[in-house]
Amino acid sequence: MDERVREHAAVLVDWSARVETGDDVVVSVAEDAHELGVAVAEALGERGANVTTLYGSDEVSRAYLKGVEARVAGEGDDGDGNDDAAVDADDFDSDPAVDRAIFEAADAYLRIGGGRNTTATADIDRPTRQAYAKARKGVREARMDTDWVSTVHPTRSLAQQAGMAYEEYQEFVYEAVLRDWESLADEMARMKEILDAGEEVRIVTERDDAPDTDVTMSIAGRTAVNSAASVAYDSHNLPSGEVFTAPYDTEGEVFFDVPMTIDATRVRNVRLSFEGGEVVDFSAEAGEDALADILDTDDGARRLGELGIGMNRGIDRFTDSILFDEKMGDTVHLAVGRAYDACLPDGESGNDSAVHVDMITDVSADSRMEVDGEVIQRDGTFRWEEGFEG
Repeated sequence: MDERVREHAAVLVDWSARVETGDDVVVSVAEDAHELGVAVAEALGERGANVTTLYGSDEVSRAYLKGVEARVAGEGDDGDGNDDAAVDADDFDSDPAVDRAIFEAADAYLRIGGGRNTTATADIDRPTRQAYAKARKGVREARMDTDWVSTVHPTRSLAQQAGMAYEEYQEFVYEAVLRDWESLADEMARMKEILDAGEEVRIVTERDDAPDTDVTMSIAGRTAVNSAASVAYDSHNLPSGEVFTAPYDTEGEVFFDVPMTIDATRVRNVRLSFEGGEVVDFSAEAGEDALADILDTDDGARRLGELGIGMNRGIDRFTDSILFDEKMGDTVHLAVGRAYDACLPDGESGNDSAVHVDMITDVSADSRMEVDGEVIQRDGTFRWEEGFEG
Protein backbone atom coordinates (compact mmCIF):
# COMPACT_ATOMS: atom_id res chain seq x y z
CA MET A 1 0.00 0.00 0.00
CA ASP A 2 1.21 3.50 -0.85
CA GLU A 3 2.25 5.06 2.46
CA ARG A 4 0.33 8.20 1.51
CA VAL A 5 -2.90 6.20 1.78
CA ARG A 6 -2.15 5.46 5.44
CA GLU A 7 -1.25 9.12 5.99
CA HIS A 8 -4.58 10.11 4.44
CA ALA A 9 -6.39 7.70 6.78
CA ALA A 10 -4.56 9.06 9.81
CA VAL A 11 -5.49 12.65 8.95
CA LEU A 12 -9.12 11.62 8.44
CA VAL A 13 -9.43 9.70 11.71
CA ASP A 14 -7.25 11.83 13.98
CA TRP A 15 -7.32 15.43 12.73
CA SER A 16 -10.61 15.52 10.84
CA ALA A 17 -13.07 13.28 12.72
CA ARG A 18 -11.28 13.32 16.10
CA VAL A 19 -12.32 9.72 16.71
CA GLU A 20 -11.95 8.52 20.30
CA THR A 21 -11.89 5.10 21.96
CA GLY A 22 -15.38 3.59 22.07
CA ASP A 23 -16.84 5.80 19.35
CA ASP A 24 -19.36 4.20 16.99
CA VAL A 25 -18.21 5.07 13.49
CA VAL A 26 -20.09 4.50 10.22
CA VAL A 27 -17.78 4.33 7.19
CA SER A 28 -19.20 4.52 3.67
CA VAL A 29 -16.74 3.25 1.05
CA ALA A 30 -17.19 3.83 -2.69
CA GLU A 31 -16.45 1.10 -5.25
CA ASP A 32 -12.87 2.08 -6.04
CA ALA A 33 -11.98 3.52 -2.64
CA HIS A 34 -11.31 0.09 -1.15
CA GLU A 35 -7.66 0.78 -0.35
CA LEU A 36 -8.38 3.90 1.70
CA GLY A 37 -11.31 2.10 3.34
CA VAL A 38 -8.93 -0.63 4.50
CA ALA A 39 -6.46 1.93 5.87
CA VAL A 40 -9.24 3.79 7.70
CA ALA A 41 -10.59 0.57 9.23
CA GLU A 42 -7.10 -0.28 10.47
CA ALA A 43 -6.68 3.19 12.00
CA LEU A 44 -10.09 2.96 13.71
CA GLY A 45 -9.21 -0.45 15.12
CA GLU A 46 -5.98 0.91 16.55
CA ARG A 47 -7.95 3.67 18.28
CA GLY A 48 -10.47 1.29 19.81
CA ALA A 49 -13.47 2.55 17.84
CA ASN A 50 -16.42 0.44 16.65
CA VAL A 51 -16.95 0.28 12.87
CA THR A 52 -20.00 -0.24 10.68
CA THR A 53 -19.29 -0.17 6.94
CA LEU A 54 -21.64 0.82 4.11
CA TYR A 55 -21.18 0.34 0.37
CA GLY A 56 -21.35 3.82 -1.11
CA SER A 57 -22.00 2.93 -4.74
CA ASP A 58 -23.55 5.38 -7.23
CA GLU A 59 -24.19 2.42 -9.53
CA VAL A 60 -26.23 0.69 -6.82
CA SER A 61 -28.11 3.95 -6.19
CA ARG A 62 -28.82 4.25 -9.91
CA ALA A 63 -30.22 0.72 -10.05
CA TYR A 64 -32.54 1.41 -7.12
CA LEU A 65 -33.85 4.66 -8.57
CA LYS A 66 -34.32 3.07 -12.00
CA GLY A 67 -36.39 0.41 -10.28
CA VAL A 68 -38.56 3.04 -8.63
CA GLU A 69 -39.05 4.82 -11.96
CA ALA A 70 -40.10 1.54 -13.58
CA ARG A 71 -42.58 0.78 -10.80
CA VAL A 72 -44.15 4.25 -10.92
CA ALA A 73 -44.32 4.15 -14.72
CA GLY A 74 -46.10 0.81 -14.56
CA GLU A 75 -48.60 2.07 -12.02
CA GLY A 76 -49.34 5.10 -14.17
CA ASP A 77 -49.64 3.28 -17.50
CA ASP A 78 -53.21 3.57 -18.76
CA GLY A 79 -52.55 1.47 -21.84
CA ASP A 80 -51.78 4.26 -24.30
CA GLY A 81 -48.08 3.39 -24.38
CA ASN A 82 -47.04 6.54 -22.52
CA ASP A 83 -45.69 6.87 -19.00
CA ASP A 84 -48.37 8.84 -17.19
CA ALA A 85 -46.73 9.30 -13.80
CA ALA A 86 -43.60 11.04 -12.59
CA VAL A 87 -41.80 10.00 -9.43
CA ASP A 88 -42.50 12.20 -6.41
CA ALA A 89 -41.55 12.04 -2.74
CA ASP A 90 -44.64 9.96 -1.88
CA ASP A 91 -43.24 7.12 -3.99
CA PHE A 92 -40.53 6.58 -1.35
CA ASP A 93 -40.92 5.66 2.29
CA SER A 94 -40.19 8.86 4.16
CA ASP A 95 -36.98 8.59 6.17
CA PRO A 96 -36.72 4.78 6.49
CA ALA A 97 -36.30 3.81 10.13
CA VAL A 98 -33.29 1.57 9.51
CA ASP A 99 -31.34 4.38 7.82
CA ARG A 100 -32.18 6.90 10.50
CA ALA A 101 -31.29 4.43 13.25
CA ILE A 102 -27.81 3.88 11.82
CA PHE A 103 -26.93 7.56 11.92
CA GLU A 104 -28.79 8.38 15.12
CA ALA A 105 -26.67 5.74 16.88
CA ALA A 106 -23.39 6.88 15.32
CA ASP A 107 -20.84 9.22 16.83
CA ALA A 108 -19.09 9.79 13.50
CA TYR A 109 -19.75 9.21 9.82
CA LEU A 110 -16.87 8.99 7.35
CA ARG A 111 -17.73 9.11 3.65
CA ILE A 112 -14.94 7.90 1.37
CA GLY A 113 -15.74 8.77 -2.24
CA GLY A 114 -14.11 7.34 -5.31
CA GLY A 115 -16.53 5.53 -7.60
CA ARG A 116 -16.03 3.87 -10.95
CA ASN A 117 -18.07 6.35 -12.95
CA THR A 118 -18.47 10.02 -12.01
CA THR A 119 -21.70 10.22 -14.03
CA ALA A 120 -23.21 6.91 -12.95
CA THR A 121 -26.62 8.50 -12.26
CA ALA A 122 -26.72 10.71 -15.36
CA ASP A 123 -29.77 8.95 -16.80
CA ILE A 124 -31.89 9.26 -13.65
CA ASP A 125 -34.62 11.85 -14.18
CA ARG A 126 -34.00 14.99 -12.13
CA PRO A 127 -37.50 14.90 -10.57
CA THR A 128 -36.66 11.42 -9.30
CA ARG A 129 -33.45 12.67 -7.67
CA GLN A 130 -35.28 15.61 -6.14
CA ALA A 131 -38.09 13.40 -4.82
CA TYR A 132 -35.59 11.00 -3.28
CA ALA A 133 -33.75 13.88 -1.59
CA LYS A 134 -36.98 15.29 -0.17
CA ALA A 135 -38.09 11.90 1.15
CA ARG A 136 -34.79 11.40 2.96
CA LYS A 137 -34.46 14.81 4.54
CA GLY A 138 -34.68 13.35 8.06
CA VAL A 139 -32.01 10.76 7.28
CA ARG A 140 -29.76 13.50 5.94
CA GLU A 141 -30.29 15.59 9.08
CA ALA A 142 -29.49 12.60 11.32
CA ARG A 143 -26.30 12.01 9.36
CA MET A 144 -25.30 15.66 9.67
CA ASP A 145 -25.86 15.54 13.43
CA THR A 146 -22.87 13.20 13.68
CA ASP A 147 -19.20 14.20 13.48
CA TRP A 148 -19.26 13.62 9.74
CA VAL A 149 -16.36 14.03 7.32
CA SER A 150 -16.30 13.50 3.56
CA THR A 151 -13.14 12.74 1.59
CA VAL A 152 -12.14 10.95 -1.62
CA HIS A 153 -9.60 8.35 -2.58
CA PRO A 154 -7.78 9.27 -5.81
CA THR A 155 -9.22 6.99 -8.48
CA ARG A 156 -8.84 6.66 -12.23
CA SER A 157 -12.37 7.90 -12.84
CA LEU A 158 -11.71 11.07 -10.86
CA ALA A 159 -8.38 11.53 -12.65
CA GLN A 160 -10.17 11.24 -15.98
CA GLN A 161 -12.81 13.75 -14.90
CA ALA A 162 -10.02 16.14 -13.88
CA GLY A 163 -8.20 15.65 -17.20
CA MET A 164 -5.09 14.26 -15.52
CA ALA A 165 -2.95 11.17 -15.70
CA TYR A 166 -3.66 8.86 -12.77
CA GLU A 167 -0.26 9.37 -11.11
CA GLU A 168 -0.55 13.12 -11.64
CA TYR A 169 -3.96 13.12 -9.99
CA GLN A 170 -2.64 11.18 -7.00
CA GLU A 171 0.00 13.86 -6.48
CA PHE A 172 -2.67 16.55 -6.75
CA VAL A 173 -4.94 14.90 -4.15
CA TYR A 174 -2.22 14.28 -1.60
CA GLU A 175 -0.86 17.82 -2.01
CA ALA A 176 -4.33 19.07 -1.08
CA VAL A 177 -4.97 16.57 1.75
CA LEU A 178 -1.61 16.13 3.49
CA ARG A 179 -1.25 19.73 4.63
CA ASP A 180 0.01 21.42 7.77
CA TRP A 181 -3.57 21.96 8.84
CA GLU A 182 -2.74 23.78 12.07
CA SER A 183 -0.78 26.46 10.21
CA LEU A 184 -3.51 26.85 7.59
CA ALA A 185 -6.12 27.11 10.35
CA ASP A 186 -4.15 29.98 11.91
CA GLU A 187 -4.06 31.84 8.59
CA MET A 188 -7.75 31.31 7.88
CA ALA A 189 -8.59 32.59 11.36
CA ARG A 190 -7.74 36.08 10.04
CA MET A 191 -10.50 35.84 7.45
CA LYS A 192 -12.95 34.46 10.00
CA GLU A 193 -12.31 37.40 12.32
CA ILE A 194 -13.04 39.87 9.52
CA LEU A 195 -16.29 38.17 8.55
CA ASP A 196 -17.46 37.76 12.15
CA ALA A 197 -17.02 41.49 12.73
CA GLY A 198 -18.52 42.50 9.38
CA GLU A 199 -22.03 43.35 8.28
CA GLU A 200 -21.90 43.40 4.49
CA VAL A 201 -19.80 41.69 1.82
CA ARG A 202 -19.47 42.97 -1.71
CA ILE A 203 -17.84 40.99 -4.53
CA VAL A 204 -16.93 42.73 -7.78
CA THR A 205 -15.31 41.41 -10.96
CA GLU A 206 -14.77 43.53 -14.07
CA ARG A 207 -13.41 41.62 -17.07
CA ASP A 208 -13.38 42.26 -20.77
CA ASP A 209 -14.05 38.61 -21.64
CA ALA A 210 -16.89 37.83 -19.20
CA PRO A 211 -20.00 39.40 -17.66
CA ASP A 212 -19.35 41.53 -14.60
CA THR A 213 -20.16 40.53 -11.05
CA ASP A 214 -21.40 43.06 -8.53
CA VAL A 215 -23.22 41.44 -5.66
CA THR A 216 -23.74 42.41 -2.03
CA MET A 217 -25.00 40.33 0.86
CA SER A 218 -25.55 40.80 4.56
CA ILE A 219 -23.55 38.75 7.07
CA ALA A 220 -24.54 40.67 10.21
CA GLY A 221 -25.08 38.39 13.17
CA ARG A 222 -23.55 35.38 11.41
CA THR A 223 -20.57 33.33 12.58
CA ALA A 224 -18.01 32.33 9.96
CA VAL A 225 -16.53 28.85 9.99
CA ASN A 226 -12.77 28.38 9.77
CA SER A 227 -13.04 25.23 7.68
CA ALA A 228 -9.73 23.60 8.54
CA ALA A 229 -10.76 20.01 7.68
CA SER A 230 -11.73 19.09 11.24
CA VAL A 231 -14.96 18.76 13.17
CA ALA A 232 -13.18 20.73 15.90
CA TYR A 233 -13.53 23.71 13.53
CA ASP A 234 -17.10 22.82 12.41
CA SER A 235 -15.45 21.63 9.19
CA HIS A 236 -16.52 18.43 7.46
CA ASN A 237 -14.51 18.04 4.25
CA LEU A 238 -11.04 16.66 3.68
CA PRO A 239 -9.44 18.43 1.97
CA SER A 240 -10.83 21.72 3.12
CA GLY A 241 -9.30 25.16 3.30
CA GLU A 242 -12.08 27.73 3.12
CA VAL A 243 -13.82 30.22 5.37
CA PHE A 244 -17.58 30.30 4.94
CA THR A 245 -20.62 31.98 6.39
CA ALA A 246 -24.39 32.15 5.81
CA PRO A 247 -25.34 35.33 3.91
CA TYR A 248 -28.80 36.82 3.42
CA ASP A 249 -30.50 39.83 1.79
CA THR A 250 -28.50 39.30 -1.39
CA GLU A 251 -28.70 41.93 -4.13
CA GLY A 252 -27.07 42.21 -7.54
CA GLU A 253 -25.61 39.91 -10.18
CA VAL A 254 -22.92 37.27 -10.05
CA PHE A 255 -21.21 35.35 -12.84
CA PHE A 256 -19.76 31.91 -12.14
CA ASP A 257 -17.03 31.13 -14.64
CA VAL A 258 -15.79 27.81 -13.23
CA PRO A 259 -17.47 24.78 -14.91
CA MET A 260 -19.08 22.26 -12.60
CA THR A 261 -21.17 19.11 -12.65
CA ILE A 262 -24.63 19.40 -11.09
CA ASP A 263 -26.80 16.29 -10.87
CA ALA A 264 -24.48 14.53 -13.34
CA THR A 265 -24.94 17.40 -15.82
CA ARG A 266 -22.16 19.69 -17.00
CA VAL A 267 -23.01 23.30 -16.15
CA ARG A 268 -20.97 26.24 -17.40
CA ASN A 269 -21.00 30.05 -17.24
CA VAL A 270 -23.88 30.57 -14.83
CA ARG A 271 -25.33 33.98 -14.17
CA LEU A 272 -27.67 34.68 -11.25
CA SER A 273 -29.57 37.90 -10.54
CA PHE A 274 -30.76 38.58 -6.98
CA GLU A 275 -33.46 40.90 -5.71
CA GLY A 276 -34.75 40.87 -2.16
CA GLY A 277 -32.43 38.00 -1.34
CA GLU A 278 -33.89 35.71 -4.00
CA VAL A 279 -32.82 34.58 -7.47
CA VAL A 280 -35.15 36.39 -9.88
CA ASP A 281 -33.34 35.59 -13.13
CA PHE A 282 -30.71 33.10 -14.24
CA SER A 283 -28.94 31.72 -17.28
CA ALA A 284 -26.25 29.20 -18.14
CA GLU A 285 -24.28 28.63 -21.31
CA ALA A 286 -24.57 24.88 -20.73
CA GLY A 287 -26.77 22.87 -18.37
CA GLU A 288 -29.42 25.54 -17.88
CA ASP A 289 -32.17 22.93 -17.43
CA ALA A 290 -30.24 21.31 -14.59
CA LEU A 291 -29.80 24.71 -12.96
CA ALA A 292 -33.51 25.44 -13.35
CA ASP A 293 -34.44 22.15 -11.70
CA ILE A 294 -32.20 22.94 -8.73
CA LEU A 295 -33.69 26.40 -8.29
CA ASP A 296 -37.22 24.95 -8.46
CA THR A 297 -36.60 22.30 -5.77
CA ASP A 298 -38.25 24.36 -3.03
CA ASP A 299 -38.57 27.95 -1.81
CA GLY A 300 -35.14 27.93 -0.16
CA ALA A 301 -33.38 26.82 -3.34
CA ARG A 302 -33.54 30.37 -4.74
CA ARG A 303 -31.78 31.91 -1.76
CA LEU A 304 -28.16 31.73 -0.69
CA GLY A 305 -27.08 29.36 2.04
CA GLU A 306 -23.33 29.96 1.87
CA LEU A 307 -20.59 32.39 0.97
CA GLY A 308 -17.25 30.57 0.88
CA ILE A 309 -13.75 31.92 0.34
CA GLY A 310 -11.15 29.43 -0.95
CA MET A 311 -7.78 29.51 0.84
CA ASN A 312 -6.11 26.13 0.18
CA ARG A 313 -3.19 26.96 -2.12
CA GLY A 314 -2.26 23.30 -2.25
CA ILE A 315 -5.12 23.08 -4.76
CA ASP A 316 -3.73 24.70 -7.89
CA ARG A 317 -6.18 23.77 -10.66
CA PHE A 318 -9.85 23.08 -11.31
CA THR A 319 -10.82 19.42 -11.46
CA ASP A 320 -14.64 19.44 -11.80
CA SER A 321 -14.92 18.21 -8.23
CA ILE A 322 -16.57 20.60 -5.80
CA LEU A 323 -14.71 18.99 -2.90
CA PHE A 324 -11.48 20.44 -4.28
CA ASP A 325 -12.52 23.31 -6.53
CA GLU A 326 -14.37 25.36 -3.92
CA LYS A 327 -11.33 25.28 -1.60
CA MET A 328 -8.87 26.55 -4.21
CA GLY A 329 -7.10 29.80 -3.43
CA ASP A 330 -8.16 32.74 -5.63
CA THR A 331 -11.80 31.59 -5.73
CA VAL A 332 -15.07 32.53 -4.10
CA HIS A 333 -18.16 30.33 -4.13
CA LEU A 334 -21.80 30.89 -3.37
CA ALA A 335 -24.28 28.10 -2.65
CA VAL A 336 -27.99 28.24 -3.24
CA GLY A 337 -30.05 26.25 -0.76
CA ARG A 338 -29.48 25.06 2.78
CA ALA A 339 -27.49 27.17 5.26
CA TYR A 340 -25.28 25.47 7.83
CA ASP A 341 -26.37 25.73 11.47
CA ALA A 342 -22.79 26.42 12.57
CA CYS A 343 -23.06 29.90 10.99
CA LEU A 344 -26.32 30.84 12.72
CA PRO A 345 -27.11 32.32 16.14
CA ASP A 346 -28.62 29.91 18.67
CA GLY A 347 -32.31 29.49 18.09
CA GLU A 348 -32.28 31.08 14.64
CA SER A 349 -33.19 29.15 11.53
CA GLY A 350 -31.29 30.03 8.39
CA ASN A 351 -32.22 29.29 4.82
CA ASP A 352 -33.83 25.85 4.63
CA SER A 353 -33.79 23.67 1.53
CA ALA A 354 -33.38 20.08 0.39
CA VAL A 355 -30.43 21.18 -1.75
CA HIS A 356 -27.07 22.89 -1.24
CA VAL A 357 -25.37 23.58 -4.57
CA ASP A 358 -22.08 25.48 -4.78
CA MET A 359 -21.05 27.62 -7.73
CA ILE A 360 -17.58 29.11 -8.12
CA THR A 361 -16.07 32.24 -9.57
CA ASP A 362 -12.38 32.87 -10.21
CA VAL A 363 -11.17 36.03 -8.45
CA SER A 364 -7.49 35.77 -9.37
CA ALA A 365 -7.65 38.89 -11.58
CA ASP A 366 -9.76 42.03 -12.12
CA SER A 367 -11.65 41.52 -8.89
CA ARG A 368 -12.06 42.70 -5.35
CA MET A 369 -13.89 41.63 -2.22
CA GLU A 370 -14.99 44.25 0.28
CA VAL A 371 -16.23 43.86 3.84
CA ASP A 372 -18.07 46.95 5.06
CA GLY A 373 -16.48 48.97 2.26
CA GLU A 374 -12.89 47.92 3.01
CA VAL A 375 -11.03 45.89 0.38
CA ILE A 376 -10.00 42.58 1.96
CA GLN A 377 -8.87 40.76 -1.18
CA ARG A 378 -7.85 42.10 -4.56
CA ASP A 379 -7.01 39.91 -7.56
CA GLY A 380 -6.77 36.86 -5.29
CA THR A 381 -4.36 38.41 -2.79
CA PHE A 382 -5.50 38.99 0.80
CA ARG A 383 -4.57 42.16 2.61
CA TRP A 384 -2.11 40.34 4.91
CA GLU A 385 -0.27 38.74 1.98
CA GLU A 386 2.74 40.11 0.18
CA GLY A 387 1.79 41.99 -2.98
CA PHE A 388 -1.61 43.16 -1.76
CA GLU A 389 -2.73 46.47 -3.25
CA GLY A 390 -5.58 48.08 -1.40
